[in-house]
Amino acid sequence: MREFRRAGHTPSLVAALLHFDVSFAVWVILGALGAYIAEDLGLSAAEKGVLVAVPLLSAAVFRVTLGVLADRFGPRRIGTISMAVALLPLLWGWLGATSMNELLGVGVLLGVAGASFAISLPLASRWYPPQYQGLAMGIAGAGNSGTVACALLAPRLAEHVGWHGVMGLALIPAVLVLIAFRLLAKEPPAPAQRLTLNAFANQLGESDTWKLCALYAVTFGGFVGLSSFLPIFFHDEYGLSKVDAASLAAIGGAAGSFVRPFGGHLADRLGGTRVLTVVYGVAAPLLLALSSMPSLLLAGIGFPIVMAFLGLGNGATFQLVGLRFGARIGVVTGLVGAAGGLGGFMLPIALGSLHDSSGSYGTGLSVVAGVVFVAFVGVAVLRAAWRRGWGATAEAPV
Repeated sequence: MREFRRAGHTPSLVAALLHFDVSFAVWVILGALGAYIAEDLGLSAAEKGVLVAVPLLSAAVFRVTLGVLADRFGPRRIGTISMAVALLPLLWGWLGATSMNELLGVGVLLGVAGASFAISLPLASRWYPPQYQGLAMGIAGAGNSGTVACALLAPRLAEHVGWHGVMGLALIPAVLVLIAFRLLAKEPPAPAQRLTLNAFANQLGESDTWKLCALYAVTFGGFVGLSSFLPIFFHDEYGLSKVDAASLAAIGGAAGSFVRPFGGHLADRLGGTRVLTVVYGVAAPLLLALSSMPSLLLAGIGFPIVMAFLGLGNGATFQLVGLRFGARIGVVTGLVGAAGGLGGFMLPIALGSLHDSSGSYGTGLSVVAGVVFVAFVGVAVLRAAWRRGWGATAEAPV
């Protein structure tokens, strides 16, 4: 750790973590308040899925845009602007947003907060050499823990001030972190090549880009999709109070967030593909078992374990991104982050829609388990191919 601190710029790493953390809390606030909003507006299961999924899809689009802007004008400058823009949906939710259509508009704007990937990860990555990519990006990515704070605090506050009031109170930490980010962050060294939309288009011609996007769509998409939907799931399926349902979901969010740096560190030592093989190999059978709708005790243990392993996978995937595309980290971070948001968007939609058609959330969980198993097979194939190819000359294990 002493060498790690000397290798980069610690204040910028802290700024990246804070930016990521509060942005994630803002990004998933509709999921944390979903049970209150659904009760207020009388939403179906499918509509609940759409409500929490829209910010995840919106973020996938904004990540590419902010990635280009951050690369051209600097992550400190664009990060400041993006956090200021993310205050707007909180204001809208606090002072208005009384219909489903208005909330969809709020959700679209919340995607700007979810696009913090394109700010925080390049800010951290560009300050550190290749041998510390997994750890640096894992620490910055631990801002996933914002989902935990939101899930724990938002429902409890909503019991006293209502869900509109919670949106207003969320402005306080958002403004404070905006100020801290501006003071701590320092623009990193400029990349060798500037990002353009053409660069994103060209990068899509690389097959490894698509493969890394697919891996992250499963790990991060599974993590953030479950983080957003589990408060509704536990409330609907097991009859928990809104506060208890969100608290139980927060355990999984905490597990997945806090192990992310460890996942990056393990990947630095053992190789990202080896870590991902274990991640998918554990998550797939656990999700299949959870699709049987076991007792609350087993579900309360099983989902946090799944999310913890997915959190390890998030850190491991970005170790591979840093090794494979170090010179183009901004481009690939935007694309891979967008794929993660797209995966997160699809999960609540699938769970809600399949519940309405089949009468059970188990059907959707079975489908998710099948997707994770496909990823398990895929990473086993990629591991051998990458180690024979670009991994043979990489500066850390693949």
